[in-house]
Amino acid sequence: MTKTMPKCWNMKSKPHLFCPGCGHGITLKQLGNAIDNLGIQNKTTLGIDIGCSLLAWNFFDISTVQTHHGRTTPVMVGFKLMKPKRVAIAYTGDGGAYAIGLQSIIHAAYRNEPVTVIVVNNENYAMTGGQMSPETTVGTVTSTTPLGKPDRYGPGLKGPELIRSVAGKDAYIARSSVSNPIQLMSTLKKALATQIENNNFSFVEVLSICPTNWKTNAKASFDRLFDLEKYYTLGEVK
Repeated sequence: MTKTMPKCWNMKSKPHLFCPGCGHGITLKQLGNAIDNLGIQNKTTLGIDIGCSLLAWNFFDISTVQTHHGRTTPVMVGFKLMKPKRVAIAYTGDGGAYAIGLQSIIHAAYRNEPVTVIVVNNENYAMTGGQMSPETTVGTVTSTTPLGKPDRYGPGLKGPELIRSVAGKDAYIARSSVSNPIQLMSTLKKALATQIENNNFSFVEVLSICPTNWKTNAKASFDRLFDLEKYYTLGEVK
């Protein structure tokens, strides 16, 4: 282990606390890799939302703050204003980002605030029982749509595309997936570099799996993830 390696790398003594198979573990490992590769551990502060994402609070040997639900982005924007030399990361799920917290992300993007927002999209409110989220696609069964999400609710909200429509031209907006951890790490590094090198807003949505609420085994979980990738296009959103 190197001096800059986050504590979560010692998986023998500190396994993740998420449900078995959860994609948060993959996402956080690649975030740790990105932080380590950029050598920014000692100047990074991680803000975490209420929900499954809050379990990230003790994974890294970096400054961490837990926020109110949906308020992670404005907290980190305020932090960055007070500490402009710090690298500010807001880590949240699709509920905190696209439901209760959407207005905050839109305005942070519109103002080109130099923070990095990471949204894990598993198509449901996972911690509270698997309810429908703004990202749930039509026909999907959740605890609040037992017959499948009806057409009248509209298709799954494409968050990065919405953010791109209001963000400044120099902002970095992208979507990645836990199905390709190496590409995910590369995307996270680009997002962080956008903040560090150019002082611009960056946003990454990570498509993820939720075996517990999806009620799927490993193969079925990734089969469903691959289907999501057909609807939620991966890559940088121009």
